[in-house]
Amino acid sequence: MSNSIHTKLLERKEKLAVIGLGYVGLPIALEFAKKMDVIGFDINEARVDLMKNNIDPSNELESSDFEGCSIEFTANIDDLKAATFYVVAVPTPIDESNRPNLAPLLGASNTVGKVLQNGDYVVFESTVYPGCTEEDCIPVLEEISGLKAGVDFKYGYSPERINPGDKVHTLQNVVKVVSGNDAESLEEIAKIYEEVVGAGVHRASSVKVAEAAKIIENTQRDVNISLINELSIIFDRLDINTYEVLEAAGTKWNFLPFSPGLVGGHCIGVDPYYLTHKAKEVGYHAKVILSGRSVNDSMGFYIGKQTVKKMIAQGKDMNEAKVLIMGATFKENVSDIRNSKVIDVVNELKSFSVKVDLVDPHASSEEMKREYGIELSKNIGSNYDAVIVAVNHEEYTKLEENDFLKFFKDGKGVFVDIKGVFKNKIKELEYWSL
Repeated sequence: MSNSIHTKLLERKEKLAVIGLGYVGLPIALEFAKKMDVIGFDINEARVDLMKNNIDPSNELESSDFEGCSIEFTANIDDLKAATFYVVAVPTPIDESNRPNLAPLLGASNTVGKVLQNGDYVVFESTVYPGCTEEDCIPVLEEISGLKAGVDFKYGYSPERINPGDKVHTLQNVVKVVSGNDAESLEEIAKIYEEVVGAGVHRASSVKVAEAAKIIENTQRDVNISLINELSIIFDRLDINTYEVLEAAGTKWNFLPFSPGLVGGHCIGVDPYYLTHKAKEVGYHAKVILSGRSVNDSMGFYIGKQTVKKMIAQGKDMNEAKVLIMGATFKENVSDIRNSKVIDVVNELKSFSVKVDLVDPHASSEEMKREYGIELSKNIGSNYDAVIVAVNHEEYTKLEENDFLKFFKDGKGVFVDIKGVFKNKIKELEYWSL
């Protein structure tokens, strides 16, 4: 047998560590733990305690997913010293000015730097702009460890492709892009990931190429959705239903199936800003990408305004009006509320003095309060002037018009169906969708 780090991990002579056990890090850690010894590290001790009891704090995995895994969960940095292969999977958010916030990533690099030893490997999975790994993270590793990248330790980048709430496109069956700082590291990193990714890996020619590939996946989706969102605003003024237009256009073989909606979360609504930030650094103002971001970031306010207009047209007094919003998470059937654009709808309605009740079967009221200063309502009333189905949770899509009618004052009002799932099903209420 060869003396490679891949072999040593499989023979359990060495350990692999995952830093950051969120919706990306935990599934990867557990998959690796089926084949080798893993240390799962997270700075949040409360989350670590849950995982020690086979509970996923992100509510994505079942307790059975923890079974048969050789993994030690910890919040103690000293425990990381036992590892030789480090995977960094921490979030890369943006700040209030839409600028990249590298604090979690640089913090994780600092942590790894403290335990890094000669011959070790570090692979980053966090979504970043091209150049970030080598220009921002590696210098931190070198400074803290006193080691030289590419000489004393190897590094690579393998962008995460985890899709929250998606039980079809999982880690095992989606091709994984991998890269390394040289040919040897690329091969080692590729072999290690091939152990857990059944669909195989794509070997990128450089770390920068792998970083760029990740960032354009979500930028492409963002720009396409922004076009459809803009079309929905135009079609609304022309009194045409956007979803009927998309259905008709979709009969052509090369028409791309995108639909309008709120673009939130920590991928599509965030990643393009990393790319435009880097573009600016190299002297280019990204016109198309930022234009798309502008459209998508404005949709929550647009929906709120349109709802108010419809209520006014029905003779409602905005000082007395009450609206129910169903769904607070960034997408359907997940508990994640980060960067949820539903909050923009809430804030726009409140700016017109409208009272808002927000409900969600998946979200945590405490988290909502902490993140946005808004608590979820415990009960749904029966005196609303408008109901907005903002997130298509399974619990909501099963409902019929009669179920919704119970929520309305006098059985009359405005029904806003953001994603058009109740098209042709609402007959008695005034219906509006994007």
